[in-house]
Amino acid sequence: MFYLIVGMLPAILLIIYIYKIDSVEKEPFPLLLSLFLLGGFSTIAASLLEEAGSFIATGLIRDQRSVLFQCVMNFLIVGVSEEGVKYLVLRKRTWYRPEFNFRFDAVVYSVSVSLGFAAFENVLYIMNFGLGVAPIRAVTAIPMHCITGIFMGHYYGQAKYCEFRHEWTKMSIYNITAYVVPVLLHGFYDFAAGSESNLLAGIFLAYVVIVDLLAFYSVRKYAREDAPV
Repeated sequence: MFYLIVGMLPAILLIIYIYKIDSVEKEPFPLLLSLFLLGGFSTIAASLLEEAGSFIATGLIRDQRSVLFQCVMNFLIVGVSEEGVKYLVLRKRTWYRPEFNFRFDAVVYSVSVSLGFAAFENVLYIMNFGLGVAPIRAVTAIPMHCITGIFMGHYYGQAKYCEFRHEWTKMSIYNITAYVVPVLLHGFYDFAAGSESNLLAGIFLAYVVIVDLLAFYSVRKYAREDAPV
C-alpha cells in the first residue's frame, strides 16, 4: 500500500492542479476517474506493443548501441506505443461525451489518461527498483507524461472545435497533431535520458526544464482562452 501511495501521489497532485485551473466548467469526477484508471490499465497494452517492437528492432538492427537503434526504440516503439494507447483511450472515451463542450475539457481528459498511465507505471518501477527511484521520477518521468497529456489535449480540443465548425480537414490535422507531438516529445525525452553521452545528459536536463516551463505557461494560456465546442 505504501508503494501504491508513493507511486501515485505525484500524478494525483498534478491532476488536481490541472483540474483547479479549469475555471469555466468542472468535469465530472466519475469520468475523470474512469480516464485515470483506463490510462493506467493501458500500460499493459503498451508493454505488449513495446515487447513486440523491441523483438523486431533487435532482429533488424544488430548494433543495439547505435544511434539508429536508440531512435527506433525511443521514437517508433516506446513513443508510438505509449502515446498511441493513451490517444486511443482518450478518443474512445471522450469524443462523443456530452460533457466535452469546451476546448480545455480535452486537456483535463488527456492529462487524466496520461497521468493514470504514469501513476501505474511509476508504481511498477518502485516495486521493481525500490523507493530510491521515486524522487527522480517524480520530477522527470511523471511531469513528462503530464506535459505530453497537455499538448495532446490542446490539439485534441482544437480538433473538436473544428468539428463543431465543420472544418473537417483542420479537424483531421489537429487529431494527427494531437498524437504526433506527444510522440516526438516523449521519444526525445527517452532518447536523451537513456544516452550515455555527457552532452546528451546536459541536453536532457535543459530539455526537462524548458518543456516544464513551456507546458506550465501553455496550460494556463489554454485555460484562459477556453471556448465552447
